[in-house]
Amino acid sequence: MEPRTFTIGDIHGGLLGLRQLIDKLELQQNDTLIFLGDYVDGWSESAQVIDYLMKLREKHDCIFIKGNHDEYCENWLRSGITNDIWLFHGGVKTIESYEGYTEYDKLQHLQFIEQMKLFHIDADNRLFIHAGFSSMHGPQKEVYESNFNWDRTLWETAISLDKTLDKDSPLYPKRLTLFHEIYIGHTPTTRYNQFEPMNGANVWNVDTGAAFKGRLTALNIDTKEFIQSEEVRKLYPKEKGRNSMPYLVI
Repeated sequence: MEPRTFTIGDIHGGLLGLRQLIDKLELQQNDTLIFLGDYVDGWSESAQVIDYLMKLREKHDCIFIKGNHDEYCENWLRSGITNDIWLFHGGVKTIESYEGYTEYDKLQHLQFIEQMKLFHIDADNRLFIHAGFSSMHGPQKEVYESNFNWDRTLWETAISLDKTLDKDSPLYPKRLTLFHEIYIGHTPTTRYNQFEPMNGANVWNVDTGAAFKGRLTALNIDTKEFIQSEEVRKLYPKEKGRNSMPYLVI
């Protein structure tokens, strides 16, 4: 079988959905997994998701992109300091998931998150990033690195672009011409009442709302075929995930 590369959207503590998805992929030894970030904050198993991913990388080629929620968790693991915004948007569940973990366990998780990439560009000039970037010269020239985890303008530009506009037009957004394809998470497709990966121009959004009422998705970047878990909320019937939070998500 030819090697496959899958990119996987935001997990948000949904270990049961992640396990189900990985099982469905029937991974071969030479397959690659590129995770787009936000492993924590939402369902009750954030720490356990990190455990699972640390073991998964021992068997398969994995690339981990850091998301904004992971950055919050990283700061807490390093300093023990929290803030109200993080706690309100899933941080409480993440902290609770670490009950029974030793300081050594937490240090291992901290080091794992610290080693995550802010973005990845593959040999075919495909960019993988959690949210986006604003520099017209690409993420390598980004002044504000927080855009890697927070930017939504890249996605908003891609889905609002006039499909009849030629790429050679001076009106065509330069950011979209820098890469063959761009893969992101961060903005749930369920916000648009879509439960599958969305495509705008050359940008693919693989966050299919697993933290809310959606599923966890793995997209084959070559064929554009995708595999999904069940609705993650059905795997945690006694929990609300992030469904109790305002839909203006972070």
